Amino acid sequence: MNKLDTLERYFGYTAFRPGQEELIDGILTGRDVFGIMPTGGGKSLCYQVPAMLLPGITLVISPLISLMQDQVMALKENGIPAAFINSTLNYSQTQRVYQNLLCGRYKLVYVAPERLDQPGFLELTAQLPISLVAVDEAHCISQWGQDFRPSYLRIVQFIATVPRRPVVAAFTATATEQVRLDVERILGLQNPISLVTGFDRPNLSFSVRKPKDKDGEILSLVMDKKDKCGIIYCSTRKNVEQVCQLLQDNGYAATRYHAGLEESERTENQDDFLYDRKTIMVATNAFGMGIDKSNVNFVYHYNMPKSLEAYYQEAGRAGRDGTEAECVLLFAPRDVEIARFLIEKESENEELDEAQRAMVREQDLVRLEAMAGYCKTRECLRGHILSYFGQKHPAVCGNCGNCLGDYELVDVTRQAQMILSCIWRVREKLGYSVGADMISKVLRGSKEKRLTDMGLQNLSTYNLMQGSGNTEVRELIDLLELEGYVQTEQEHRTLQLTAKARDILFTGQQLKKKTRKEELKPVPTLTREAVRPLNGTEKDLFEALRELRASIARERQLPAYMIFSDATLRDMAVRVPVNLTEFRRVSGVGQTKTTWYGQQFVERIREFVSQQN
Repeated sequence: MNKLDTLERYFGYTAFRPGQEELIDGILTGRDVFGIMPTGGGKSLCYQVPAMLLPGITLVISPLISLMQDQVMALKENGIPAAFINSTLNYSQTQRVYQNLLCGRYKLVYVAPERLDQPGFLELTAQLPISLVAVDEAHCISQWGQDFRPSYLRIVQFIATVPRRPVVAAFTATATEQVRLDVERILGLQNPISLVTGFDRPNLSFSVRKPKDKDGEILSLVMDKKDKCGIIYCSTRKNVEQVCQLLQDNGYAATRYHAGLEESERTENQDDFLYDRKTIMVATNAFGMGIDKSNVNFVYHYNMPKSLEAYYQEAGRAGRDGTEAECVLLFAPRDVEIARFLIEKESENEELDEAQRAMVREQDLVRLEAMAGYCKTRECLRGHILSYFGQKHPAVCGNCGNCLGDYELVDVTRQAQMILSCIWRVREKLGYSVGADMISKVLRGSKEKRLTDMGLQNLSTYNLMQGSGNTEVRELIDLLELEGYVQTEQEHRTLQLTAKARDILFTGQQLKKKTRKEELKPVPTLTREAVRPLNGTEKDLFEALRELRASIARERQLPAYMIFSDATLRDMAVRVPVNLTEFRRVSGVGQTKTTWYGQQFVERIREFVSQQN
């Protein structure tokens, strides 16, 4: 059996996606590889296909229990012998997996990095023919990355213990150039094939909104999505509880996930979401890594994440099957302060030594600035993300809020002069600078005791912007910073004028703000390949197949997307296969699933066709 036969037999596809074949060929010829591919880009196939062709065992190092269990369940559904070893197994279950490995009954086994230096596991692996070690979420090994895990450093020591060095394959979805170089160096990849297939997810639409009422905006966003599946991310447990209750009170099938819940409830809520018993998951970033749910139609962020890497990874959980999906971030200036607080709190991580904590904190603050820049930019949002990861792109993507919005340029020079003058006069009065929040309060005429104790109510700029909201003033300050007229001193978060500020204050330089005229309208996109909408009959068949899938999923106690993805059902609705030979030609239908489910689906399609005649 060759690679294409393996792909078709076990996974139901007749061709590889961009980059997959080159990485697979590298592994099969004994080369180390490093694949940087977007979420949903097919990273797993790059080691799962070789695992079926190589002698011996493929060891997959994965950071989260949920990721391992999800992957192993999906592999078994495709007829591939696989197992995981983690803390959810008791002693006898672990020993059974060990015995099966020694007997050669698995082709892939998933383990957490924490297990790699345990004596029992090392005794086992010394007896196993390990052909390939696949490192998932490889960015976790770099201190420059957004999710550094010291336990990943054990991978290097473990590989050195394997009697015959296996091929090493590393994969990640989000990594800057600096992180990519770090991963190659630390893992000691030997003459690797390094391939960046691109970070773009053209089926995802991006937008940033700055509503005065986030709760109202969330209800507006989900209004027409009661039959859709999505995730709403919040920065804090309190916000998770608040948003989940809001949705439930308004009749939505929502559930919640955060570290403050009992493990049993987190597991139950996650299963409710995976099995489509609840359609909306409201969660902190503790949820989602490794969840391969293919029918997520939207991802909304109630708060701004701490980094673009985290945002893109979380947003990327939408549209994994290639169908159109919506990613909306609700931004408020306070989100930046919440993120800074969380970074400071996380920098106390006891797993890190003092030098590591300082470095991680410094890098996290740099990433936070980049994330805030995304929320404030007036340019193409997709382009902003791709530039961050070092990928070239068109100036206009045609599928983000900034490209599709109907805007006009409004002259805000006078307001800019007020803000710049206020920053100057506060500094002159106090002898030191203050932050954006205090500048906003002075301009809006706040009577706060701290402000009056400092005598700032006596400044000529006090109350100059009476009637303006805090959000409006803060947005103008952000604009001035983006245009280079002010800068934020990082340690104390105070505003300082740049030399360029003189242009607006004294030489007549104008400043214009890009303001949306009206709400976004659906517009054909410029960069993504159009997906033909299903016609009426096809929609009816698609829904009938979804009902059958749901029935089988309940019977087998599996998430529905593990039977077949929505994209596969869509292809069935278009092709209308009425026998097993035709059924095997459907994208995403492999030999094992044809054996298990083919007859049921073909019979349902025949029944549907006869009803139409």
